[in-house]
Amino acid sequence: MTFEDARAAFPVLERVAYLNAGSFGPLARATSEAVQARLRRDSEEGRSGAQYMESITGLRDAARTRIARFLSVPPEHVALTTSTTRGCAIVIIGLAVGHGDEVVTTDSEHFGLIGPLHASGATVRVAQVRERPASEALDAILAEVTPRTRLVALSHVSWLTGNALPIAELRDAVDVPILVDGAQSAGAIAVDATRFDFYTVSGQKWLCGPDATGGLYVADPERLRVAAPSYFAQQEYERDGSFIPKPDASRFDADGIALSALAGLAAAVDAAPEWRFEGAAAAASRCRDLLTARDVEVVTERDQSTLVTFRPDRDSADVVADAYSNGVVVRDLPKTPWVRASCGYWTSDDDLERLVAVL
Repeated sequence: MTFEDARAAFPVLERVAYLNAGSFGPLARATSEAVQARLRRDSEEGRSGAQYMESITGLRDAARTRIARFLSVPPEHVALTTSTTRGCAIVIIGLAVGHGDEVVTTDSEHFGLIGPLHASGATVRVAQVRERPASEALDAILAEVTPRTRLVALSHVSWLTGNALPIAELRDAVDVPILVDGAQSAGAIAVDATRFDFYTVSGQKWLCGPDATGGLYVADPERLRVAAPSYFAQQEYERDGSFIPKPDASRFDADGIALSALAGLAAAVDAAPEWRFEGAAAAASRCRDLLTARDVEVVTERDQSTLVTFRPDRDSADVVADAYSNGVVVRDLPKTPWVRASCGYWTSDDDLERLVAVL
């Protein structure tokens, strides 16, 4: 697949410089067609019968397999969720983290992670990494780990700074479970989740799938309690509700994921080129260079991720609104003076020049 072919797959790129996959990835034509085809099938043939029930399993397995591919893990260790936030909550509730426990996180996390941490009632110890160089993040995190620490929960890539956090080095340094928020990594950069206890995925971001799709890698399903079982959790159940959970991570599967969304997610993953990671990294590097050349302060360090966060010389919300009116989609980051550009394999030099022109 050529770069031109890859761009042509996304109708929105015909008119917009779309630099916001960190929130919602662009939808490929093949993705929307798969969604529509499934809805049309259900409309015309109904949603019942043996074939329909078999298709539920088939679509779930197809989505699970594709998510596993991006995490370099076996599919049987992947649960289907509706979001990264839901994946984080499954882990925190399932571990029964609560009063008297400590959890360690950072000051660069999304509410989808820190919200469930605080709701658990545990003491949340926050490592200050946002204003530090990426090379100092490990020491800052380890300084918060104590004998009472039950869980370390942090992002692979910060949604704010765009810097990668030292999750591999952290795994070598601590013995407690590690929950990794992969919202800004899975589908954007190469990931090997096998060393971690839990790793979450957002389907609608860098995988460019439909809303309400995602996944959760669970290294050892037996170590995590099924605290809020969906129908898909059980292999067999009794009238009183007692049940035998499925033998793998599918015991943590969410209910209510639309079949059309699962079909769209599989199509989205299949539509991406093999060079997606290299293409996205190159686009992020070009974005950073263009901003630096125009004396814009870039927050994200070099060679970190596909996000490029920068500080404009005027109000960030005004910059984002200005950009939008000029056909450039970026986002401002709450409680900061920063703007974030998300660079995908589909990002062209013209897209980046249009962004810089707005500044």
